[in-house]
Order: sequence, then structure tokens, then C-alpha cells
Amino acid sequence: MARAVDKRRREFTTVRLCARTALAGLGIAPGPILRGTRGAPIWPEGIVGSMTHCDGYRAAAVARNTAVASVGIDAEPHAPLPTGVEKLVALPEERRTLDRLSTSHPAVAWDRLLFSAKESTYKTWFPLTGRWLDFSDAVITPDPEDGTFTCALNVPGPVVGGRRIDRFTGHWRTLTHDGAAYVATAIVVPGTGRPHLTDGG
Repeated sequence: MARAVDKRRREFTTVRLCARTALAGLGIAPGPILRGTRGAPIWPEGIVGSMTHCDGYRAAAVARNTAVASVGIDAEPHAPLPTGVEKLVALPEERRTLDRLSTSHPAVAWDRLLFSAKESTYKTWFPLTGRWLDFSDAVITPDPEDGTFTCALNVPGPVVGGRRIDRFTGHWRTLTHDGAAYVATAIVVPGTGRPHLTDGG
């Protein structure tokens, strides 16, 4: 148990080092990145960002909120989900899509990709709304050919620049880092030239 806690603490520390490095690229002075509501990171004024960490992999993405309204990234081990998890996170139509893709493109762990895409979706959604988003509130459809996915929202989406968003478009890829395989997903909501104000509490 102590080793597990130490491992989690190291991940927490190193992913924030990634974030501070990314912020330095924008000319932002280093400082603590605290946890806010529901564990979401609190970014410096005028900045949006996202972090992800899993065993052996950390990443962070940041941008100015005039250029990007929100960003969500996630990385997971490129391996099938544990038994029973797919039924908890995937809607019936998503499971049908996974079955089809697993037959046509068996080299990709599509269930894990779907899970990662839903994580990126939530990380994108929450800063825009301040509200919880359940796994069943978004339908993920991956494109196996061009490395993209769409996320159709089953609930009213956020309003950005006076326009309500009912779907996100993201990118996915598989990659190898230090000999381990991962699947990574990312969503970027373009900015409007003005800071976005959260439309929900």
C-alpha cells in the first residue's frame, strides 16, 4: 500500500512538472498547480490546460484562453479494459461500434481508446460548464482511418462564443514510450479571441 501511495505521489509531482514546463513555454512563471472542484487543476489566470498520467507516462497541455476555450488530454495503457469495465462506460451503440472495429482493426484496443476519449471529453467539458458529465452523457465514435473521434453529447452542451456545442471532435493515436504501449486522446475547443466564462456552477 505504501508503495502504491508513493507511486501515485510521484505521478502527481512529475505531471505537474510537465505542466510547469509547458507554462514556461507561454512565459508563465512557475508556481503551484493546486486541485480545485472535483480535482480539476487550477490554472493561472488566462490559461486553460489539461494533464494526464498513468504508469510510465505523463503529459500536460496548456494554452491561452483567448486562443483555446478548453482542452482535454488523456493517456492510458494500450491494453483491453479489465473485465466488466466496458459495460460500465460504454453505451449499447458504442459497444456495437467497438465490436465492429475490433473485427476490422484488431490491432487497436478500442475499448481502452473509448475510455480514454471519454476521459478527455470530461476534462474538456468541466472547465466550460462546471458540471459533472457521466459516461452515458457522451457517445464516442472513433474513426479508425484518420485518427479522429467524435463525441456527441446527450445533454445540453456548453455555450462558447454565443454558440452551443453539441459535439466535440478529438484526435487519438497509439504510441510507444520507454518500451511500453499507450493510447492517447485529445480534444481542443478553439477560442473566440475572448476568455470563456463558465456557463454553469
